[in-house]
Amino acid sequence: MILDLATQAYNALRHNRRRSVLTMLGMAWGIATVVLLLAYGTGFERGLWSAFRSFGTNLVFIFPGRTELQAGGTKAGTQVRLTVNDLDSIRAEVPLLKRVSPEAFKNCVVAYGTRSANYGVSGVYASYGRMRKMDVTEGTFFSEADDFTHTRVAVIGSDAKKKLFSGQNALGENLRLDGVSFQIVGVLKHQVQNGDDNINEHVYVPFSAMSDLMNTYYLSSVVMEYEGDHAKIVKAVRDSMAFHHNFDPKDHRAIFVFDVFADLMDLQVISTGIKILLGFIGLLTLGIGGVGLMNIMLVSVTQRTREIGVEKALGAHRWHILFQFLAEALVITALGGLLGVILAYLVSWSVGSLTLWSAFEDNASEGDIHLYIDAATLIWSTAILSFVGIISGMLPAIKAARLNPIEALRYE
Repeated sequence: MILDLATQAYNALRHNRRRSVLTMLGMAWGIATVVLLLAYGTGFERGLWSAFRSFGTNLVFIFPGRTELQAGGTKAGTQVRLTVNDLDSIRAEVPLLKRVSPEAFKNCVVAYGTRSANYGVSGVYASYGRMRKMDVTEGTFFSEADDFTHTRVAVIGSDAKKKLFSGQNALGENLRLDGVSFQIVGVLKHQVQNGDDNINEHVYVPFSAMSDLMNTYYLSSVVMEYEGDHAKIVKAVRDSMAFHHNFDPKDHRAIFVFDVFADLMDLQVISTGIKILLGFIGLLTLGIGGVGLMNIMLVSVTQRTREIGVEKALGAHRWHILFQFLAEALVITALGGLLGVILAYLVSWSVGSLTLWSAFEDNASEGDIHLYIDAATLIWSTAILSFVGIISGMLPAIKAARLNPIEALRYE
């Protein structure tokens, strides 16, 4: 019986080919819009995340500050300064830490031959590169042995290498940092940046060798990589620093704690909201095609009223009529959806990428918006298409199923 009804629905579509094809095109246009909008949302999210990639994920940065609340006998406004001793306190008192690195920062005149520029120079441990996901395109990052042996080696950013060397080989060459010679052992891969800390225009040297450029007793920051709950790690860091520097743990200005994971979660909320908005807009667009499908099916019910009456007189039940017209609507929806997905793939392939970060900096195509159609996009698009198709086909099918057989037979 079901096979007969499906065959009958197929024959009805063949009988009205032009109308069926036009309705399919309307559904195809709608689902293509949905897929492309969701793909745009996914590409936008990926572009934003690429700019935060250099901060890693499970990282916490702490920076010195000035107290705002009075604690014990210490008055408000007292400067809090970080030292290497704080690293030992953090390692001993903060749980689930994987790596910890100090950072001593200074703006230096970086020179090679007759070329020079002002760049930021940071003295860090070798683990700093792994924590911040720094990929080296030439050479290597300096080793853990260099952390304490005062070896004058350096790793430079891609833009710094481009400006100072103009395409020439940089490995093994000596840079002058405020007149002090350091040998280049690595060149970092270009990364899309978001913020003032531009890795591409930065120089990294071992923390022990940084003492040749500045007094490293006081630190610019401390960076730590952890496992587990980020909120507990941040609280443990504040409690530890508050105890050793005699300030109130609730005083957020005493030290500034940059919780990368928390910021990324805020970013994810924003990007998810944008994707939901784009999906809703796509749903409205597809709804226009659904209205067209509903209208065509209502016309079909009107034109085939006598046919419905004959079927009911011969013993057809309501669900037979319901299934027959719903099947026609779903076939149109499915074929239109398949055509729309193919159209969306063609558009995404032909468009390539849309400008995002490359509008603000050079060599930032990684941060542009690519219309990436992933499995999640197809699943959500299919769900939206199914919803619209069922709603659009169900109302005419219910109308057809409820027709009185006697009135249907008398219909002219």
